Amino acid sequence: MAAKIQDIDDTPTLPMTGAAYLPGVAYDEMIAHGGDVRAHYAALQSRISTLGAGELADRQRMLERSFLLQGITFTVYGADSATERIIPTDLFPRILPAQEWAKIEAGLTQRLQALNMFLADIYGEQQILMDGVVPRELVLGAPSYRREMQNLYVPHKAYANVCGSDLIRGQDGEFAVLEDNLRVPSGVSYMLANRDASKRTFPGAYREAGVRPVERYPDLLLATLKSMSADWRPNPQVVVLTPGVYNSAYYEHAYLARLMGVPLVEGRDLVVHDNMVYMRTTTGLRRVDVIYRRVDDDFIDPLTFRRDSSLGAAGLFNAYRAGNVVMCNAPGTGVADDKAVYAFVPDIIRYYLGEDAILPNIETFLCREPAQLSHVLDNLDKLVVKAVGASGGYGMLVGPHASARERSEFADALKADPANYIAQPTIQLSTAPCLVDGRIEPRHVDLRPFILSGEKTVVTPGALTRVALKRGSLVVNSSQGGGSKDTWVLAEENGHNGNGAGHSAEKGTGQ
Repeated sequence: MAAKIQDIDDTPTLPMTGAAYLPGVAYDEMIAHGGDVRAHYAALQSRISTLGAGELADRQRMLERSFLLQGITFTVYGADSATERIIPTDLFPRILPAQEWAKIEAGLTQRLQALNMFLADIYGEQQILMDGVVPRELVLGAPSYRREMQNLYVPHKAYANVCGSDLIRGQDGEFAVLEDNLRVPSGVSYMLANRDASKRTFPGAYREAGVRPVERYPDLLLATLKSMSADWRPNPQVVVLTPGVYNSAYYEHAYLARLMGVPLVEGRDLVVHDNMVYMRTTTGLRRVDVIYRRVDDDFIDPLTFRRDSSLGAAGLFNAYRAGNVVMCNAPGTGVADDKAVYAFVPDIIRYYLGEDAILPNIETFLCREPAQLSHVLDNLDKLVVKAVGASGGYGMLVGPHASARERSEFADALKADPANYIAQPTIQLSTAPCLVDGRIEPRHVDLRPFILSGEKTVVTPGALTRVALKRGSLVVNSSQGGGSKDTWVLAEENGHNGNGAGHSAEKGTGQ
């Protein structure tokens, strides 16, 4: 595929066969600015160039049929029909060389260690708040701050056991962290499903590339969960707590429970007696030691949080407070991924670890500050504005793509409640080749790696690459109609142990 550079909005729809692949002004994962194919993409590009339109279409249909038969679905709320649909999945993998991944591993390990130390501090002595590194009112006034967690024991001080950080690559080719997801991050099942699909659609290219495996993620997750109660239960009973079949990510809950070999339970399956948690089984009650919860904080216990919740179990938090059960992730972790707190993460890393952040933040304007609010209001057409507690692509304005009316409505919302919003520059996410309507075209992508933290911190050597399917769109969220593709992390040229365990770090003494 020949290549040249032109603005993506002007890129014509191209036939696949014998056509140019035209990246836009953004950094392209496959094509360098000079027009050459990047070295780590050469083998895949060579293979793609031998396939005709019909062959590629057949492979895409095979992939989609495989997802359909496996029930790999997601619900997009607010669509014309909120029924389950197949996750749109692209045929072509994204490829990351070993050197780039090594920096990502180190940066994510550093980041999660610092954020867990931050959570242990703000739910303990609050030294970082007394030292004025992070504004006290920003933390204690956040909706996701849980006073009920104050001074509670958390094994290994690992509050966030599963983290899915969203990374983007800017026009300079460098990765930066867009946001952290420490509450109930989703998407790892699609990472695993995408890998299974790409191994079947491009088996030869996969074998030759030396791709690091991700298949051990369920084992690593189970080991992480068990490590949270290993000090007092030698063979702990782990369960996955799901809101139920109507949740948009229910497929993932069931998928992970099956691969880990642990029960999938709903709140009605749990019973709390004398501050012990049990699950109902066909042979009677069985004690539960670790709950991998996929239920938001508000709904885990109607006695402590929302009284109208039927998704959790009454008395669950009291059992947690008594130290008789562990919940992963811990309640209250959301305060560390609050979009206003995000602006202080480099300072948090420097405060606890004495290091500069390996992976930088995106420049962030806090609308709670009058001068920054004025700047945001004057530049709404250039900025992305987000509600601090929202996720999944909801509650945001992409200024350059918004209408004058939408910007006006958002301006009113900003003036009414400035503390609820932050703003960031509009970043041209990198692009990667995608098969769209029978043609190969560039689409904007981000990267969501998954990090596990218990006795150890482990970065899975792979990630979910999310794709903005509409031409020129920067919104990659599945809940907003985005898609995904496999991510190939290449092993070192001198050989890697191939165990799939990824980069790991023992908990330091500060933990």
